[in-house]
Amino acid sequence: MSAVLVAVVLSLVSAVAYAAAAVAQERLASRSAGSGTLRLLARGAWWWSVGLNAAAALLHVVALKYGPLTVVQPLGALTLVAAVPMGARLAGRRVSAVEWRGTALTLLGLAAILVTASGPAPDDVLSVPEALTVAGATAALIGLLSRPGARPGLRHAGASGVASGVASALTQTVTVAATDRSGPLLSVQVVGVALLVAAFAAGGLLLSQTAYRGGLGGPLAMVTLANPLAAAVIGLALLGERLQGGPAGVLLALAGAGLASWGVVLLSRTTPASVPADDDHPVAAVLALDAGSAAAEPALVPRPHDPGHLTTATR
Repeated sequence: MSAVLVAVVLSLVSAVAYAAAAVAQERLASRSAGSGTLRLLARGAWWWSVGLNAAAALLHVVALKYGPLTVVQPLGALTLVAAVPMGARLAGRRVSAVEWRGTALTLLGLAAILVTASGPAPDDVLSVPEALTVAGATAALIGLLSRPGARPGLRHAGASGVASGVASALTQTVTVAATDRSGPLLSVQVVGVALLVAAFAAGGLLLSQTAYRGGLGGPLAMVTLANPLAAAVIGLALLGERLQGGPAGVLLALAGAGLASWGVVLLSRTTPASVPADDDHPVAAVLALDAGSAAAEPALVPRPHDPGHLTTATR
């Protein structure tokens, strides 16, 4: 099995784990709206979602060892593709025709990108000055996106995607530098960049949790687009990675990016409905895979302008 194929398989499994974590985070955010992100630290279900994210991140790290950044990062878009049937199951409904079209367009676009990005395994890494420069520029961009203003969900999601993409690029630097055996395992470069990875990964997780308060589809689509874009800029500009096929390859990659972007837009138009969950079983509760429970438990909510009258609201 070739190194690139190993990277692709690991990336696919990682995407599914990230999708499950995203659905979990969205459900927790919708149930904890207005209570503050830090209060989630006391909830076991939130830590299960963190565990899913950690497992996905570990698979992603291994994939970066075998494949170039321009191959591994685009596969992150499959997180949204995997989240669609999970979200549909959560809402007790079928996947819509629009969602199927979005899935097909996303996969077709990713295939075009992979054809042009299937280069050799990475052997270049960021230097310490380059890593610090990237970290500083990223922190400034995240601060700009996180400022108060309109559409905070999408802006926080964009900041989360940038943070995660940069963390992936820095992770590749750590894994390659730590395993090439040309220097000490715990060199200043490895330790320093590893700390930056931890900071951006944690920041990306908290930013996405905040973004999901506005729903799953739009914010997850924004994370999906911003993540590979940030990583690709670093890979192409600083790590010496190149698209295959010359000008024709560039055009094919751009066409694939356009198709994948339109597919992501289509997929983001449907937001799964929320359902109650039983905190005694964190994983099943967070993902709410028993659709029957969603249909069996209507919620009583006050009708507008008539607080004393209760009506059934279906989910």
